[in-house]
Amino acid sequence: MKSNFKIMNLDCANCALELERAIKKIDGIKDVNINFILQKMKLEYDEVNKENIILNVKKTIKKEEPDVILEEM
Repeated sequence: MKSNFKIMNLDCANCALELERAIKKIDGIKDVNINFILQKMKLEYDEVNKENIILNVKKTIKKEEPDVILEEM
């Protein structure tokens, strides 16, 4: 399953890369791409545990970048 998110308050391209690396480690994540310029994140994941996966993505973002706000598009 694929979802798109608006990712706000991300400070730099390096921060986006670090977030990608952290999110890729979450069980059920197939692929993630964060576009710093467009402030968008594309996420591909297993459909079975969608709620848990999205929750873990949000927790990881808050841990790595506490000021970042994530909104599903």
